[in-house]
Amino acid sequence: MGLSRLAALHGVATSFSPSAGVTEPVPETTVVAVLGALGVDATTPEAVRDALAAAESAARARLLPATLVVWSGEPLPPALTGLPPGTELSVRPEEADEADEPVPLRVPAGEPDPAEPGSAWWAAPPLGVHRLTAHPPGREPQDCTLVVAPDRVPQPPGRSHGFLVQLYSLLSARSWGMGDLGDLADLASWSGRRLGAGFVQINPLHAAVPGEPTDPSPYRPSSRRFPDPVHLRVESVPEYGHVPDPVALDALRRKGAELREAVLDKGALIDRDAVWALKRQALGLILDVPLTPGRHAAYCDFLAAQGQALEDHALWCALAEVHGPDWHGWPEELRDPRSDATARARAELLDRVDHHCRLAWLTDTQLADAQRAARDAGMAVGVVHDLAVGVHPGGADTWAQQDAFAQGMSVGAPPDAFNARGQDWGLPPWRPDALAASGYAPYRGLLRGLLAHAGALRIDHVMGLFRLWWVPEGRPPTEGTYVTHDAEAMLAVLVLEAHRAGAVVMGEDLGTVEPGVREALARRGVLGTSVLWFERDWAGDGRPLAPERWRADCLATATTHDLPSTAARLTGDHVTLRHRLGLLTRPLDEELREDRAETAEWLALLARLGMLPEGGGDEEAAVRAVHRFLLRTPARMAGVWLPDTIGDRRPQNLPGTWDQYPNWRLPIADAEGVPVTLEQLAASPRLHRLMDVLRAPGAPPQTRTAPPGARPA
Repeated sequence: MGLSRLAALHGVATSFSPSAGVTEPVPETTVVAVLGALGVDATTPEAVRDALAAAESAARARLLPATLVVWSGEPLPPALTGLPPGTELSVRPEEADEADEPVPLRVPAGEPDPAEPGSAWWAAPPLGVHRLTAHPPGREPQDCTLVVAPDRVPQPPGRSHGFLVQLYSLLSARSWGMGDLGDLADLASWSGRRLGAGFVQINPLHAAVPGEPTDPSPYRPSSRRFPDPVHLRVESVPEYGHVPDPVALDALRRKGAELREAVLDKGALIDRDAVWALKRQALGLILDVPLTPGRHAAYCDFLAAQGQALEDHALWCALAEVHGPDWHGWPEELRDPRSDATARARAELLDRVDHHCRLAWLTDTQLADAQRAARDAGMAVGVVHDLAVGVHPGGADTWAQQDAFAQGMSVGAPPDAFNARGQDWGLPPWRPDALAASGYAPYRGLLRGLLAHAGALRIDHVMGLFRLWWVPEGRPPTEGTYVTHDAEAMLAVLVLEAHRAGAVVMGEDLGTVEPGVREALARRGVLGTSVLWFERDWAGDGRPLAPERWRADCLATATTHDLPSTAARLTGDHVTLRHRLGLLTRPLDEELREDRAETAEWLALLARLGMLPEGGGDEEAAVRAVHRFLLRTPARMAGVWLPDTIGDRRPQNLPGTWDQYPNWRLPIADAEGVPVTLEQLAASPRLHRLMDVLRAPGAPPQTRTAPPGARPA
């Protein structure tokens, strides 16, 4: 009983529900290990007793939670209205100068009216993060982090459609073997102007862990705070034309063309390491070119704005060049980013630190260019960036923010009806207590960086804002447990940063979702994700959900990067692929029968609704019908998987595989598996037949552009 109570006080679950009506206990050893990762000793009955007494005593003594949220226009939280009369409050904005006086307040006698958004005594601070100090009569003062947030994130203006694409897979005639930020800008400009697209959603562009071979997954990065310079369009860097040795630079460009041709014409996979080897050499030549005064001033402004976070990231990159990409194997004195030895290394590697800072700046400027191109093309939203759920345990973020991560823990998913073994993603979780103690500084910095040049942000596994499944090192995912975050604080920081950036937010809320999570997200304006094949009346007859019954506050799609393409789904190719790879748990005939039955149900609904005028047996027509259906739903945003526009049948990622399938390394291809460039996509009759479905009836091809100054950069 004492261990359960102690676990509850620290947000650690002692049981979980793998399916409706089923509850499973969490192993006691798991609870003890997770509490240990949170700095709580529960290894003996005596330790549990002492830790429980300390936690309960601290809870009784606290007047205010570690983080207090005030939503604009909503009633004050009970923690404020319940303060003893006469309590003196002072609020100091985080950005305030030391000389600035905090705002004084005083809790009046009598009961405040909880129905009122505010009270006469409460002078609402401006939106932002503040330090609130409460000094009740006869007691010591206490303080906490105060987050004052708008009630909702910005919403997309009207309904829109757009493309979903893994950027590396989108090669153009100018790519160096993989898609880059120049290709992103071009895709946004073309699709916005010609197709009326309102957004382009891409995979995470987070900095990868260096080394050969590099993990190609964009969802296991070294750092989520800074983008990877492998995405740079080398020729677009202003100093490119001023390199003293243009012959050497041109030779590298030709080798980049050879990588592109190998992928497009010779069946080669996208080789991120080979691309980066060439770009690294080219950028080395380019970065030797002195910056003009104006460019140097802009670079200095970038350094000042990014501060310590960029300096740490660049130093990690420099140290990784010397000691390898996992900081756990570095000399012990360098494992601490604040040690004297690390400070000396910083001075010794100053040129390389500056080199990596320059790369971050160049990438940031091209990200800004891509969003500007999208807005100039008339896109209401523009580029939708993606936030991965975590980072590599040996990467830059875990080195620079060691206190914020739970040592010896990994994020995953519990066993459920679809995966009896659970999942371990190999990503260390943030410690909720450390985030709260820091005023959520790492989280705020992460969001601010990602939103700087985003029209919207997609949050992978958005349920992680509420709780995450922690798996102790060395144990199977079945022996994990849930650890909760302060969801109110996590949401408030997200809403605040999205408001500052003017960005829409959407969450990937597929799979097992805790009751109340979707409602809490919707209340704050965070859009969900609805995938056609999963939208069934699960509480009723299990049949496909009619379009009018879909939720409006979502991004509606036919597929995602982790699912079969629409053509593969319609033809059953995804089942035969999994059979070839030995991933099926039932006989092939049985799997195919069930898959065909499910597909037939959807096609029958599409036909009944008049969305399949061509009749059955035409796979391309069925793809168009699926997208007609998405438009019939009330969804605010409709996403088109870019490979679907030309009938690509290969998934970009096949969960459950590692080296059996070329995950994250395939270029976009047509129905025959022939790679297709951006230029060929733009001219594809099949693409235009599909996109005609998404235009308003009778509307001409889009040729508009925003007038100068009409849209933010």
